[in-house]
Amino acid sequence: MKIIGRIDKADFPEFNLKNVNIKVDTGAYTSSIHSYYINEVEFDGNKYLEFKILDPTYSNFPNKIFRTKNYSTKIIKSSFGSTEQRFIIKTKIVIFNQEYPIELSLSERNDMKFPILIGRKFLNRQFVVNTSLKYMSYKQKIK
Repeated sequence: MKIIGRIDKADFPEFNLKNVNIKVDTGAYTSSIHSYYINEVEFDGNKYLEFKILDPTYSNFPNKIFRTKNYSTKIIKSSFGSTEQRFIIKTKIVIFNQEYPIELSLSERNDMKFPILIGRKFLNRQFVVNTSLKYMSYKQKIK
């Protein structure tokens, strides 16, 4: 198993994002990404989810509407104890120079320091978290 620290950087190839700051949160079950303009739409009889990720405050903001058929909804409990229904998308994350499938809930995180939160569902049986470490994957990438 790989050792990951409390913060790192990761790539999301399907969004053409590189070196995005992530926070590892063992208290969160589901991973999430800062999103807005989240709408279900229908084209040619098929349902799609449209959304934007990050926002202009992030240096690698793609300023683009993404569309996927590969989504679902789930009731998520926030760290404040409230629950809300969120859309969940399936995508890929590159960390430690390896690509992994990941599910991300779409959530407005504009008040948060990190645009992406990595939860236990993704970490389970793949990574050990050492909260005293930072950028373990990113350091391996730039070597």
